[in-house]
Amino acid sequence: MQRQLTLKNVAEKIGVGLHSGRRVHLKIKPAEVDSGIVFVRTDLGKKIHATAANVTSTLRATTIEEDDAKVFTIEHLMSALNACKIDNCEIELDAEEPPVLGGNSIDFFEMIQAAGIVEQSKARTEITLKKIYRVDSDEGKKFVLALPYDGFRVSFTSINPHPLIGIQYADFEITRDIYKTEIAPARTIAYEKEIAMLNQMGLGLGGTLENVIVYNDEGWLNQLNYSNELVRHKILDVIGDMRLAGIFNCHVIAVASGHALNTKLAKKIFEDIRACSW
Repeated sequence: MQRQLTLKNVAEKIGVGLHSGRRVHLKIKPAEVDSGIVFVRTDLGKKIHATAANVTSTLRATTIEEDDAKVFTIEHLMSALNACKIDNCEIELDAEEPPVLGGNSIDFFEMIQAAGIVEQSKARTEITLKKIYRVDSDEGKKFVLALPYDGFRVSFTSINPHPLIGIQYADFEITRDIYKTEIAPARTIAYEKEIAMLNQMGLGLGGTLENVIVYNDEGWLNQLNYSNELVRHKILDVIGDMRLAGIFNCHVIAVASGHALNTKLAKKIFEDIRACSW
């Protein structure tokens, strides 16, 4: 039997949002059993439950919304919470987006570890998928599926037409130690020619060469943490998006998937888990 987990102490950080560029104060706080992961917009006095049912947009990030309040680019923080198997916590923000920090999830992961993780009085319901779930893109060239599996594993194939990147593949059993060393340091990515367009759309305003790996037609503008950092970050995103369905055992297999397909899959699983009361 595994008991539910929360933080022992408050984890706190100040930074700027990746897309908004706005300064934000983040606090990750302990929470009661069965409360789940809840974002609290302290500037609005409103709560947003981090569930797949509340996903409203997947444009360059995952957005959740409830009671006319939203938070976006939650996937890196959610990924770290999933890797640490945190069942319950409150995430206070005084803006609409968590801080980008390193453009990955290692800072969030280390914040959680430093705050401490404690068992709670109630057992966690152990969920292993009972069937295969699959979501395909409209053109049928991208997909993500989840299989019954004793554990949590992610296999991802990334396909990028740029010759510098091409096809990348990675496969990891997700444990805390593997996540910390092989996945959490993998940063988000941008193509230099797209940055101005993104900025005009109000996106990527907090991005720098410190938190985003950038490439152009000649090569990389900064040093990579891994030769296949792109696909590792894709796995990081999958782990974060899947947490919106809960904590459960499965093997996720994805080809060229992004937030849109990830969260569609999470919604299917979330609806079944809620309906079956597993």
